[in-house]
Amino acid sequence: MLSQLELNRLRWRARRGMLELDLLLLPYFDEDFHNLLESEQAVFVRLLEQEDPDLLQWFSRQKCPDDPELAAMVEAILQRVQP
Repeated sequence: MLSQLELNRLRWRARRGMLELDLLLLPYFDEDFHNLLESEQAVFVRLLEQEDPDLLQWFSRQKCPDDPELAAMVEAILQRVQP
Protein backbone atom coordinates (compact mmCIF):
# COMPACT_ATOMS: atom_id res chain seq x y z
CA MET A 1 0.00 0.00 0.00
CA LEU A 2 1.27 3.44 -0.91
CA SER A 3 1.82 6.12 1.71
CA GLN A 4 -0.01 9.44 1.53
CA LEU A 5 3.25 11.10 0.46
CA GLU A 6 3.65 8.64 -2.43
CA LEU A 7 0.02 9.18 -3.45
CA ASN A 8 0.54 12.95 -3.41
CA ARG A 9 3.61 12.56 -5.61
CA LEU A 10 1.72 10.37 -8.06
CA ARG A 11 -1.15 12.86 -8.23
CA TRP A 12 1.38 15.59 -8.96
CA ARG A 13 2.86 13.46 -11.77
CA ALA A 14 -0.64 12.94 -13.19
CA ARG A 15 -0.86 16.71 -13.67
CA ARG A 16 0.60 17.20 -17.10
CA GLY A 17 -0.16 20.86 -17.83
CA MET A 18 -1.91 19.83 -21.03
CA LEU A 19 -5.68 20.13 -20.63
CA GLU A 20 -6.45 17.08 -22.77
CA LEU A 21 -4.27 14.87 -20.57
CA ASP A 22 -5.27 16.49 -17.29
CA LEU A 23 -8.95 15.84 -18.02
CA LEU A 24 -8.19 12.13 -18.41
CA LEU A 25 -5.43 11.37 -15.93
CA LEU A 26 -6.39 13.42 -12.87
CA PRO A 27 -9.99 12.19 -12.55
CA TYR A 28 -8.84 8.62 -13.17
CA PHE A 29 -6.25 8.93 -10.44
CA ASP A 30 -8.62 10.65 -8.00
CA GLU A 31 -11.57 8.31 -8.52
CA ASP A 32 -10.24 4.96 -9.73
CA PHE A 33 -6.59 4.50 -8.76
CA HIS A 34 -7.36 3.37 -5.21
CA ASN A 35 -9.61 0.59 -6.53
CA LEU A 36 -6.98 -0.90 -8.83
CA LEU A 37 -4.98 -4.00 -8.05
CA GLU A 38 -1.34 -3.33 -7.14
CA SER A 39 -0.25 -4.63 -10.55
CA GLU A 40 -2.66 -2.23 -12.28
CA GLN A 41 -1.43 0.65 -10.12
CA ALA A 42 2.10 -0.18 -11.26
CA VAL A 43 0.98 0.03 -14.89
CA PHE A 44 -0.61 3.42 -14.22
CA VAL A 45 2.66 4.60 -12.68
CA ARG A 46 4.51 3.40 -15.80
CA LEU A 47 1.98 5.27 -17.92
CA LEU A 48 2.82 8.47 -16.05
CA GLU A 49 6.49 7.94 -16.96
CA GLN A 50 5.71 8.26 -20.67
CA GLU A 51 6.24 11.44 -22.69
CA ASP A 52 3.28 13.79 -23.19
CA PRO A 53 3.34 13.58 -27.02
CA ASP A 54 3.08 9.78 -26.81
CA LEU A 55 0.25 9.97 -24.29
CA LEU A 56 -1.62 12.46 -26.45
CA GLN A 57 -1.33 10.19 -29.50
CA TRP A 58 -2.49 7.17 -27.51
CA PHE A 59 -5.44 8.93 -25.91
CA SER A 60 -6.52 10.43 -29.24
CA ARG A 61 -6.26 6.91 -30.73
CA GLN A 62 -3.75 8.03 -33.35
CA LYS A 63 -1.34 5.36 -32.12
CA CYS A 64 -1.41 2.46 -29.70
CA PRO A 65 1.30 1.66 -27.15
CA ASP A 66 3.50 -1.30 -28.04
CA ASP A 67 3.23 -2.52 -24.45
CA PRO A 68 -0.06 -4.43 -24.05
CA GLU A 69 -0.37 -3.44 -20.38
CA LEU A 70 -0.07 0.24 -21.25
CA ALA A 71 -2.53 -0.21 -24.11
CA ALA A 72 -5.04 -1.79 -21.71
CA MET A 73 -4.59 1.07 -19.22
CA VAL A 74 -5.10 3.68 -21.94
CA GLU A 75 -8.27 1.87 -23.01
CA ALA A 76 -9.53 1.68 -19.41
CA ILE A 77 -9.02 5.43 -18.96
CA LEU A 78 -10.73 6.18 -22.26
CA GLN A 79 -13.65 3.88 -21.42
CA ARG A 80 -14.21 5.91 -18.29
CA VAL A 81 -15.04 9.00 -20.36
CA GLN A 82 -16.20 7.38 -23.61
CA PRO A 83 -18.18 4.25 -22.66
